[in-house]
This record gives sequence, structure tokens and C-alpha cells, in this order.
Amino acid sequence: MTIEETTDLAACHALRRTVFIEEQAVPEADEMDDQDAHAIHLLARDDGRPVATARLLIKDDIGKIGRVCVLASHRGTGLGATLMRAALDALAARGVRQARLGSQTHAMGFYEKLGFVAEGPVYDDAGIPHRDMALNLK
Repeated sequence: MTIEETTDLAACHALRRTVFIEEQAVPEADEMDDQDAHAIHLLARDDGRPVATARLLIKDDIGKIGRVCVLASHRGTGLGATLMRAALDALAARGVRQARLGSQTHAMGFYEKLGFVAEGPVYDDAGIPHRDMALNLK
């Protein structure tokens, strides 16, 4: 299993299509946006096959982790946590002081185990309840 920064947007988009658009019924217009062009993309591969991805957006010293998804076949293996640690490392290496994300409410426990703290109210994003979370890196 490898996790690397990638410019292979087709692989990242294919994973996001499977998880968000097909499994979770997120409208394609909500999932695919203009942020990909200037984002950092992480891609996990298992024997060369793309199995997970995450997108990092940096503004000043704040990093937003988003579009985190793992194929169903690889959930529950620890890959999601490994992918998140790689994302946090990539942000820290770029001088980011705080990581932020919008968690689907059912996944908040996963992010809390990584040290993220919930902030603000629950809100709707593409028909799915979310809550913002943050983690100070420095």
C-alpha cells in the first residue's frame, strides 16, 4: 500500500464518483468543482490500484482536508487513518498551523480519534449532515 501526492486527477475523480456520487447519492455538480485545479491530491494505491484519496486546500496557514474517501473493499483496515496522517503530514510540511474539515456527522468519531475537535452547528452539505472540525498542528 502506498500513499503519495498525485496529479492523477482521473483516478481521484473515479474514487470520488464511486463513493460520493454512486454510494452516497451526492449530486455530481456538488462533488466535482473548480477547487481541484489548485489542490494537493493524495492517492492511496493497493498493488497499483487506486483505493483512497483526499484533497488538501491551503489558504495562508489553514489547511482544509476534504473529499476523503476509501473504497468499501478497504474500509475498516486502518487505511483511512493512515491517509489522514499523510494529509496532516503534508500540511505540516507546508507550514500549516491548523487543519480543518467538514465531517459527515456519522464519521465524527473517526476524526475525533485523530485529534480533531467539533466546532459549530450541524449543517447540510449535499443532503448529508456535516459538522466542522479542527486540529491545531503547531
